[in-house]
Amino acid sequence: MLGPPMSAGMLGVMMSIVSSLSRRVPLAASRSAPRSHRIGVTPAWLLAMASVAGSALAQPADTAATPTPAVDTLSEVVVSASRQAQRSFNAPASIQSVDAQTIRSAGPMVNLSESLSRVPGVVVLNRQNYAQDLQVSIRGFGARSAFGIRGVRLIVDGIPATMPDGQGQASTVSLASVGRLEVLRGPLALLYGNAAGGVIQAFSIDPPPQPVASASLSAGSEGAQRLGIGASGQAGSASLLADWSRFQTDGYRDHSAARREQFNGIVRWRTDADTRITLVANVFDQPLSQDPLGLTRAQMLADPRQVDASALSQDTRKTVSQNQTGLVAEHRLDADRSLSARLYAGQRAVFQTLSTPLSAQTAATAPGGVVDLDRDYGGIGLQYSHGMPLGESRLTTVIGLDHDRQRERRQGFINNAGVPGQLKRDELNRVQNTDVYALAILRLPADWSLTGGARSSRVDFRSDDRYIVAGNGDDSGARQYQAVSPVLGVSRAIGNTVNVYGNLGRGFETPTFAELAYRSTSGTLTGLNLGLQASRSRQAEVGAKWRSGDGRQRADLALFSIGTDDEIVVDGNVGGRTTYRNAGRTVREGVEFSWHGQLAPTLSGRVAFTWLSARFRDGFVSGSGSAAVSVAAGNRLAGTPDRLAFGELVWRPRIAGPLSGLSVAVEALTVGAIPVNDANTDAAEGYTLFHLRAGLPKEFGAWRLTSFARIDNLADRRHVGSVIVNEGNRRFFEPGPGRAWMAGLTLSTRY
Repeated sequence: MLGPPMSAGMLGVMMSIVSSLSRRVPLAASRSAPRSHRIGVTPAWLLAMASVAGSALAQPADTAATPTPAVDTLSEVVVSASRQAQRSFNAPASIQSVDAQTIRSAGPMVNLSESLSRVPGVVVLNRQNYAQDLQVSIRGFGARSAFGIRGVRLIVDGIPATMPDGQGQASTVSLASVGRLEVLRGPLALLYGNAAGGVIQAFSIDPPPQPVASASLSAGSEGAQRLGIGASGQAGSASLLADWSRFQTDGYRDHSAARREQFNGIVRWRTDADTRITLVANVFDQPLSQDPLGLTRAQMLADPRQVDASALSQDTRKTVSQNQTGLVAEHRLDADRSLSARLYAGQRAVFQTLSTPLSAQTAATAPGGVVDLDRDYGGIGLQYSHGMPLGESRLTTVIGLDHDRQRERRQGFINNAGVPGQLKRDELNRVQNTDVYALAILRLPADWSLTGGARSSRVDFRSDDRYIVAGNGDDSGARQYQAVSPVLGVSRAIGNTVNVYGNLGRGFETPTFAELAYRSTSGTLTGLNLGLQASRSRQAEVGAKWRSGDGRQRADLALFSIGTDDEIVVDGNVGGRTTYRNAGRTVREGVEFSWHGQLAPTLSGRVAFTWLSARFRDGFVSGSGSAAVSVAAGNRLAGTPDRLAFGELVWRPRIAGPLSGLSVAVEALTVGAIPVNDANTDAAEGYTLFHLRAGLPKEFGAWRLTSFARIDNLADRRHVGSVIVNEGNRRFFEPGPGRAWMAGLTLSTRY
């Protein structure tokens, strides 16, 4: 139900916030960045957003409009499986969601790793390295990524956060705005295209009818600080959500300091009872993120906080800026038919210095040790859904089109102790995908349901070489990948407490531009590795969901088997150039289990467990010459833990007085051993960590003060937070922090 128009006071607070931000001098570019433009939190972006918001909220309430019937917004409502709102219990797939309360209580809202450990099948390893982002994998897909996220599709408020080549970034998700995270695993995820492992979707909160403004401050170990301000509310036919945050840390390890700012703004209008338009604007600015690199086993055992000497001598670091705007329109034609469309565009600039030795950068074929990248990207999407009765059954169909593209100018320079030198690489890269998909869900009598669908995908890569010198000819080239991904499933509800399902599907995963970049470990060949094939998978899963009759308990169980052909793996690393190859067949088999519920009036709990066997079915040889390494059939895929478990107990005592509303929670996280290379010659040992947190909300009239404190790694256990898969210098290990603390306050008020 729409609330009263936003008060002048609330609008004034929001405008003051935006005005103060717009007066900031943008953070300076890296002292040695030669070309990449800095995007940053610029006055133009913030003032534009404020102007749109102000005009929208100034509209008078449309008293004649009849609001659309409210959709159930309980935390278990999901849309990923069927592309329409439904309860996760009823979805015929492995899908879980994490609600806003869990996200806000799980940590300082800096990284997805804080809350996604509660979802089975998902591994989110925090590298403690903001130059390389989180390491995210689902059912073993994405584990090979040395930076960014691959093999997993990321979508935020209907806008893709994964590029057409399959690489995405999780750091740009503003958790302060997120009201729900959804994770879809298994065959139905294949209908989202170039994403073999699964789909992670983030949905922003719905602004409350009564306007709210908030400010938050948190601080913790290693100089970690986070400052945030936000505002949300409704006014007639419009609503607004805006938040800004600044985070900085000195880092657990030497040479790992980072600083970043984010702004996220959303304006929604209802032009009539059946049409909603959403405008989304995001700004991400990370002017500082030092890269401590990995450590060898000997270095890690001697001092896990140290940094390899090459990181200091080459001043390894990354600067990232990104702006993005998106528009989503939803229109209900009638009770059974609806249309939706999206349009988005963005810019991303990256400047990065690598640890490549100077001696390895001077050859004509060497790419240099400095990366300078400017990228423009965007896309459109259309979707039509139609429901109709068929006798005693009901058929729902969904058809859609997605077209996304990116265009990037990539240059490489010699890295002279952190300062760019001679140009060594210059190319214009383009990639685009054009996909059409269809999904049909037939709900039959006796609570049976059949699901069928397919997606036809085409991904085109093209590179125009602009660095043509003696010994390094024209390496321009192009490659096209095509695939059809079919999915078939069946499910049945048994009363109101049990739902069983089974799904089959076939999907694919293209190499990214980074994986196509080089085509030989010999150091004599240049140009794109156009012979690299897309990997293709066959997936099967069966599962069951149970909930108690009183709704206080919920359990999910899924078993899956995935066979993949032409698995993409690291082939070698010579002179700072990492090359990739296809390695034949692999198999991933596993079990996922989750439970959450109320154990007593004041005690609730949650458990998530994953067992995964990810292995090569075929042996192969990576590298060449003296660097050749034999990988035996049966070896585990590098970067994949064989087990992962999360447990949580939350106590909310019913006490009066100053401690009324107190909650105390204990968390336990177990991660199995992780092989660091495909040859399985070493592995990061498994570990179990315990965390403790507490929160206390207090109401003072229209004001609300929420405080929290948490201690991570209570036992101060040494452990490996993540690994760098197949690292050529055997610097595989990224140590996790010891005992650490974080505490903070959030003050909000209603208008």
